[in-house]
Amino acid sequence: MSITIASFDGADRTAVDEAYRIGSAVNHADLPDFPPSCRRRFDALFHTPMPGTRSLWALARLDGVPAGYLQLDLPQLDNTDNATADLLVHPQLRRRGVGRALHEYGVRLLREHGRKRVVGMAVSALPGGPARSVAGDAFAAATGAQPALAEVRRRLDVSKLDRVALRASLAEARPRAEGYQSVCWQGATPPEYVADIAYLDGRLLMDAPMGDVQWEPERVDAERIRGNERALDARGRRRYHLGMRHEASGRLVAWTLLDVGASADWHAFQQITIVDPAHRGHRLGLIAKAENLHHLLTHQPAIQVIDTWNATSNSYMVAINEQLGFRPVDSWTDWQLTL
Repeated sequence: MSITIASFDGADRTAVDEAYRIGSAVNHADLPDFPPSCRRRFDALFHTPMPGTRSLWALARLDGVPAGYLQLDLPQLDNTDNATADLLVHPQLRRRGVGRALHEYGVRLLREHGRKRVVGMAVSALPGGPARSVAGDAFAAATGAQPALAEVRRRLDVSKLDRVALRASLAEARPRAEGYQSVCWQGATPPEYVADIAYLDGRLLMDAPMGDVQWEPERVDAERIRGNERALDARGRRRYHLGMRHEASGRLVAWTLLDVGASADWHAFQQITIVDPAHRGHRLGLIAKAENLHHLLTHQPAIQVIDTWNATSNSYMVAINEQLGFRPVDSWTDWQLTL
């Protein structure tokens, strides 16, 4: 068997096509309950990257057949010692050395670019949950990486949403939130709120549990928020936001986001939810998430399921998600390799 690896970029349309097909096969085999891979999203990774991110790509061929690919994201604005990795091998071509070869190639690239550590994720099964391959965790451990953060994916089945209980939860929470007003929008953030969103987004890695992952808070400003929005627009992500406005100061002090992909109108992701520490204790997280769920379903009635991830140690957010009806599906581990 002959394994060859070559770097590529968005100008090599053949390599992009081959990588997309590998990713689609991996998604279908390893996460069959996920939406199918979105071609618009994949192409946008090349032509409209997230601001402050440089991506390096490599394609592996086994006896000339496309067999796997590697995506390395190198932050440029902060975390300049770090990188994230996504390493995929076609399900029919595994256990033939392709993953190991891609890993060794990636380590050389990262060292050439002065990176000191790299983080990647692997999925595994939960007791009583759907079957998941053990290969990802085993491969990560074999490279010398260490498990740095444990997360769980939870899913809300919209058909089982208890709307009566949800209304009751909101009615109980709202008296605690006197002096705060909800504000919702779609897509780009209104100009009057972009500075507040930048502040909240920049707090995420300060406030969310990070386990042993060595990742510093990101420096987020209005320009970076607008760049993120352009990148998400290019991916076709339809975004539904809800913020909690502190009436006395006029500032948004809590924010949550749900988004829907371009190729699957039945599926959404619950993304960021964050409350400014100075305004906690008013049930703003629960109110924001519950009201934004109503906001999403009003405009996207085809939605059937919503997925979200939480660190296992994030008991506050896990409790809110469980109250809304999210239930565990599978386990995800952030593996960190020191180079």
